[in-house]
Parts: sequence; C-alpha cells; structure tokens
Amino acid sequence: MRVHSQTVKDDLQKRLRRVEGQVRGVQRMVDEDRECDEIIQQLNAIHAAVRNASHTFMRGYARECLLRAREMDTEGEEMVDELLDLMAKVR
Repeated sequence: MRVHSQTVKDDLQKRLRRVEGQVRGVQRMVDEDRECDEIIQQLNAIHAAVRNASHTFMRGYARECLLRAREMDTEGEEMVDELLDLMAKVR
C-alpha cells in the first residue's frame, strides 16, 4: 500500500530537507575541525530527527491504512497485517 495523503508526504519532505541541512552542517563542522563533542551533539540531533520523521510518517501511514481497512472488509486483514509488519521495522 502507498501513502496517498499529500499532507503526510509534504511533512516528510519538510523533515527530510531539514535533516539534509543538518548533515551538510556536520560535514562543514568536520571540514572546519570542530570539537568532537559538538559534532556528536549534531549527529545525535540528526538521529533524533530521522527517528521522529519515521514515526511521524508511520503514524500518518497507519491512520490512512486503518481507515481504508475499515472500508474494505475482505482486504482489511491483509492491510492490517502489512501495517503491523511495517511497524515492526520502525525503530
């Protein structure tokens, strides 16, 4: 199943652009020989931003999937199983 919500897609794109900027910032920090603790702090921020993007995207996808499953009686169980499999992959 694919995400059809433009709002969910737009939110994910915004978050990914922010992460991309953070990664570029860390690359500059490495080039500038900045202190290790500053670089680690930024890497942790990137990790948290990616994790939050994953959870936000998963939440939107789950909502959409469950609402569709309610409408489709026969395929509903398959959609829920697919959703649960995907949720297990999000960390």
